[in-house]
Amino acid sequence: MPIKIEVVTAERLVYSDSVDMVIAPGTEGEVGILPHHTPLMTLLKPGELIIKKGSEETELAVTGGFLEIRPDRIIVLADAAERADEIDEARAEAAKKRAQERLAQPIPEIDKAHAEAALRRALVRLEVAQKRKKRRNIPPVSQI
Repeated sequence: MPIKIEVVTAERLVYSDSVDMVIAPGTEGEVGILPHHTPLMTLLKPGELIIKKGSEETELAVTGGFLEIRPDRIIVLADAAERADEIDEARAEAAKKRAQERLAQPIPEIDKAHAEAALRRALVRLEVAQKRKKRRNIPPVSQI
């Protein structure tokens, strides 16, 4: 029996479907969610949100937010969220480089926490995009 999930940001509905399992990056560690999970509300940290439906896996990069588990649905209110296939790797790489440069500068007006958060977001986006790319390049078992 699947469970409904909705992943939303302030700008849009990113994902909505009935799924078999969700793995979310909670602030206290990864949270695995199956149908009939105990109700829960927790904070999300930047990381990969994995959604499993049958043999398909959908990966999303989330940059934080809230996760609410209800008896009949999962609601992810993300600060920002992108499907792996939506991530522009060149843009994410440029953001990573900018954040690293800001952190390397000993200038007092640089907000270190802001630069570190930007670096974490860029790293998550790159990780999710690269994981998807690797998975697409793995030959089927019949070809191994």
